[in-house]
Amino acid sequence: MVPPRYFTLAQQAAKIWSQNVTLSAPLERWAHLQDLKDRNETLFYRLVHEHIEELAPIIYTPTVGDACLHYSKLLRRARGMYFSSADRGDFNSMMFNWKRDVTVIVVTDGSRILGLGDLGMNGMGISQGKLDLYVAGGGFDPQHVLPVVLDVGTNNPDLLNDPYYLGSQHARLEGQEYDDFIDEFIRGVRNRWPNALIQFEDFQTKHANTILERYRRDALCFNDDIQGTAAVVLAGVYGAMKCLGGHRKDITKQRFVVAGAGSAGCGIATFLHQAMVAQGLSPDEAYARFFIVDKDGLITNERALDGPGSEPLHGFVRNRTDLPDGSSLVDVIRAAKPTTLLGVSTVKGLFTEEVLREMGTINERPIIMPLSNPTSRAECTAEEAARATGGRAIFSAGSPFEDVEIDGRAMKANQGNNFYVFPGLGLGAVLSKSRVISDGMLQAAALAIPNMLTSAQYESGTIFPSIDRIRDISAYVAVKVIEAAAREGRVPDEIRRLVATGEDAISEYVYSTMYLPTYRPTVFSCSSRK
Repeated sequence: MVPPRYFTLAQQAAKIWSQNVTLSAPLERWAHLQDLKDRNETLFYRLVHEHIEELAPIIYTPTVGDACLHYSKLLRRARGMYFSSADRGDFNSMMFNWKRDVTVIVVTDGSRILGLGDLGMNGMGISQGKLDLYVAGGGFDPQHVLPVVLDVGTNNPDLLNDPYYLGSQHARLEGQEYDDFIDEFIRGVRNRWPNALIQFEDFQTKHANTILERYRRDALCFNDDIQGTAAVVLAGVYGAMKCLGGHRKDITKQRFVVAGAGSAGCGIATFLHQAMVAQGLSPDEAYARFFIVDKDGLITNERALDGPGSEPLHGFVRNRTDLPDGSSLVDVIRAAKPTTLLGVSTVKGLFTEEVLREMGTINERPIIMPLSNPTSRAECTAEEAARATGGRAIFSAGSPFEDVEIDGRAMKANQGNNFYVFPGLGLGAVLSKSRVISDGMLQAAALAIPNMLTSAQYESGTIFPSIDRIRDISAYVAVKVIEAAAREGRVPDEIRRLVATGEDAISEYVYSTMYLPTYRPTVFSCSSRK
């Protein structure tokens, strides 16, 4: 029997929220929310929908990093699909055992989880967290999303010796074995769910670029670390340029130092390069405006770049007599005089006070973006950037920081979260019925985001809209992605006709597809209510 009184969904959400905010540790709040999702999925998504700005850092970065570190030790309801080397030859059958239709898949091999490294099967927390944001921010139906881990083993000695680890305790597959594993998975998805979007997440550099280039031309897929991060950085750069005004509003006038030469760094540089070429620079002129630095210093053509995943770097290497291979970050900044410093190194504190002061000496308002996640791996904090530049920096990090006031001057601590991009990009790609996600569709997604800001916000140093508007942001991004796909001739006739009717009609179509967490009404017969 049940009590005579019941609570509405809104009242239940308020009750759960009052409980969650009393928990002091972020990981406790994450676990509390996961328990809720296991008991009442609708209520979970209603809560996230109502408190997205506060809960996004809990259900995803930075808290999800801690969750992944402890994932095997946390007793949780099993969600998603796990494919291991023991399942080879059966991937297709396994997918047909999944009875629901699937619209979007987030898949990881656990090899490079955030900035934490090889976490193997424990990377499932990433796939689940990303899909929670797809639902909350992009309006995807939770019944039609699928988190996946490709358990190809692990090289993490702690996991190999952990009696509670739930994944395969053998060395990671490499070479042809690894390639065949990935290929069997992709073929299975295309056979079972031919229209599903595949998002690759947290693959190490030597595989990430290769996988993306192998499948992106004939499958609806993208890599969020490479392309999603690049898109949100471009959005942030355009937002920063609107703050600056004058000649700095022209992307062809920017000079970039990128600290980190992994998949994210290469993706960012490539994407920014494409934007500069689109605005009139020759490819070589655009390449000359980039300086890529890794753990060994500036990368030039003096260095052998023939390892897996190194191909995107080739256009960016430098050959300067005054700036040799291996030059330190601060020496590169002094010589190159960049307008923008980007960090995707996962090295905490890489942007030292000397580095930040040099950026402030070169530029009246330097653009500083320490983008590494989680917070513990950020290249600098907002306070460090503010103190070194007298609060003059236009700052954006990958993880959340508080705004900073220095000598009466406020510096906005923007967060360049991929959350601004991937739900809307995914929604637009799926609704456009395109067979691929093109560079043009990605560029359209990036350029849409700054348009959501007002002049007053730019004047205050704000370069991203408030995350509590993520539904509207995602819908607008989706509209622009659909329009871009149509311009490129990637859509069927019914979508082409829709686009021809104008932006308002596309927007209405997008909103009409978005899931809202509500209870289905219960209907009682007269005989049952005597």
